[in-house]
Parts: sequence; C-alpha cells; structure tokens
Amino acid sequence: MIGVLLVDDQALVRAGFRALLSVQPDIEVVGEAEDGAAAVTMARDTKPDVVLMDIRMPGRNGLDATKDIVADPRLAGVKVIVLTTFAEDAYVFDAIRNGASGFLVKDIEPVELVHAIRVVHGGDALLSPGVTRRLIEEFAARAKPPQPAKQITALLDQLTDREREVVALVAAGLSNDEIAERLVVSPATAKTHVSRAMIKLAARDRAQVVVLAYESGLVRPGWTG
Repeated sequence: MIGVLLVDDQALVRAGFRALLSVQPDIEVVGEAEDGAAAVTMARDTKPDVVLMDIRMPGRNGLDATKDIVADPRLAGVKVIVLTTFAEDAYVFDAIRNGASGFLVKDIEPVELVHAIRVVHGGDALLSPGVTRRLIEEFAARAKPPQPAKQITALLDQLTDREREVVALVAAGLSNDEIAERLVVSPATAKTHVSRAMIKLAARDRAQVVVLAYESGLVRPGWTG
C-alpha cells in the first residue's frame, strides 16, 4: 500500500485528490496538511511514501517544507511531488534541486496523477525523463552560465568517462533503454551505469541527476545528446 500525504491550502483541492486516490486499491491517503509547517509535522507522524506538495501556501511554503522533509533522516525514502501551475511557478527548479522527485501541474488528468504516484513510489523518474528535462532546461536557459561549486566538481570527478556520458544522456531525457541503444549496450548494463552514477552523485533520483548535469555545465540548454 502506498501512503500519500496531501498538502494544499485549499480544502477543495485536497478533497478532490482524496476522492480520487481513496478508490485506488494500492493507495491510501494517510493525512492532509494546509501549510508547510503542518506538512513537516504530519510527515513525521504518518511516515508517508509520497507527499503531494503545493508550493504556494500561506505561512511556511512548500519549497521550505520540501527541504525540511528531504533533510530529515527520520523521513528517508519519503518522496515529494511538487504541485504547480507550470506557467507561473518559478520555484519548481529549486524544489527539485532541494530533493523533490518531480512535479505535476494542478490540471493533470486523474489517471496521470495516479500513475505518477506509483512511478515515484517505485523509485523512477516522475513521468518521462524528457518532461523533467524540459522543465529544468527552461530554467537553466534563464540562468547565468554555470559556475559549479567545489562539491559538485568533486562529485563529477568520481565518475568514469562512461558514467559522465550516461549522466549527460539522462539529462538529455533518454530512458535506460534509449541510453542502451545509443551506447550499443544491453539495457541492464545501461541501468547499472545510471545506478552507479546516481550513487556517486548522491542523487535521490533522475531528476536530481538532471539538475547536477546542468548546474555543473556538463550539459547546456538545448543539448539533445
């Protein structure tokens, strides 16, 4: 059973999500919170598998709450999905960089919401890697040229040449199967390279790999592999 915590300041939105998720045989809504402070407390109390986190809320916002949840060792393994209005929210990039496993737009189709929760719970990238890449690319294109911190540079220095190549392909939005085809290796080998690179980069998921790839300058906006 996948435990989900709903975080949104609008009771009607939470009620809609609860109604949708409650009829799923493998999903259980374990709690609701109307702001970021309550979300962190509720997460510690209920230990959800996935948090649906709105960003713009009165009081403590979803960005700060996401950072607190991800940093809390008691909540290791909890995945945060950011809820956003894509055209307006300039905070999505920071949310992913701070540990969110991906994002959803609030007008998402119900079947896609349910699918996304299952995908994130399974440890994969939220929706397709290309969706996350396009979001990151939009914000990266607006940013100044990357000046990677020493910590990021040190992480990249641990990678083999093949692992750096794989990281760049992940940032380009390729799936493991597509990476395998590009590198002429088996899907299992591609998956192994991706997994090892994620461990060395201390990345929670593929979204974090994308962020690191852009922040380090390993790839640039518009690069397609």
